[in-house]
Amino acid sequence: MQVLQVGSGWFAEAPGGLERVYEALCRYLPGAGVVCRGVVVGSEAVSQATEGHFVAAARPDAPLWQRWQGMRQAVRQLRRTTSFDLVAAHFALYTFPVLDLVRDLPLVVHFHGPWAWEGREEAKGGLQVAVKTWLERTVYRRGARCIVLSEAFGRELVQRYGVAPERVRVVPGGVEANRFALTCSRREAREVLGWPTDRPIVLSVRRLVRRMGLERLIEAMVEVRRQVPEVLLLIAGRGSLADALQAQIDALGLAQHVRLLGFVPDDQLPLAYRAADLTVVPTVALEGFGLITLESLAAGTPVLVTPVGGLPEAVRGLSEALVLEDATPEALAAGLTEALTGRRPLPSDETCRAYVRVHYDWPVIARRVKAVYEEVL
Repeated sequence: MQVLQVGSGWFAEAPGGLERVYEALCRYLPGAGVVCRGVVVGSEAVSQATEGHFVAAARPDAPLWQRWQGMRQAVRQLRRTTSFDLVAAHFALYTFPVLDLVRDLPLVVHFHGPWAWEGREEAKGGLQVAVKTWLERTVYRRGARCIVLSEAFGRELVQRYGVAPERVRVVPGGVEANRFALTCSRREAREVLGWPTDRPIVLSVRRLVRRMGLERLIEAMVEVRRQVPEVLLLIAGRGSLADALQAQIDALGLAQHVRLLGFVPDDQLPLAYRAADLTVVPTVALEGFGLITLESLAAGTPVLVTPVGGLPEAVRGLSEALVLEDATPEALAAGLTEALTGRRPLPSDETCRAYVRVHYDWPVIARRVKAVYEEVL
């Protein structure tokens, strides 16, 4: 089976959830018998790193018309040299301009999230949201099958974009289980990172934008600190709210208990997850699945999640105790305090790792994706 994968960016150059899934999926699908060629936006290094199997149509900072033109040129070239069985679309913005070039092939849409509605949550303009929604709807309705990360995102696709429910298939994101299963102890991981070895540490790996719920998490730390005086919350990530979050930390007198780490390189994430006693995902809106939940569990570190979107689906098979009662500061404070003081039962390191290996290791997910591809042939 030969598949043309239309992506967004390349993970090494544009680290994000969509880019991570795209790159990993295309790396593991060949092991399931699916040969992938692809097109993204990025630099010439993309082609060099993949021996020409993936090409960059244009630079990500190029004007949109140039990116669209580059996509069309790249798809034409790939179709001249390769006989594809189907097209897999990962980002509507770059799939839209090539729809007419692939109309003779079955289209499978990988729905990574409601792009337009994410913009609305982050206070983008109404006209921009409307145009994005129309563009997305045009692409998604063309899909013979639409792969979603969770049942929650399946409902989004049906209700917001009018996709027929019988065309929707749920395949969660994956994680490279072995990469995160470090053999070092928590103390050893902290020593490498320079983190305190004598304090309970909670980690949150998030983009610093409003829908991630970080303001509520910081507010919750006032009560957590009262009950667990030595607690330290470390927030890894970058985004538009960095200054506002730091101001909130200072205003609440939490400078010794909450730290913004900024961007943590991908190769340090396994160590960071391993070093933490607990991770938390405080999302308040539009969370399709949350790959960080799997990464934390793969490192042997339990994760608490809010009951938002697909987050509960990712962890309920392991333990209901990992799902908080609400996404409010009060619920976050109660859950974190109970977990840190032993009043909320948490799965062991090995139980967390085993759960990921069985259900979410990338070879497992690649086989499930292949099965959906086969439905349209």
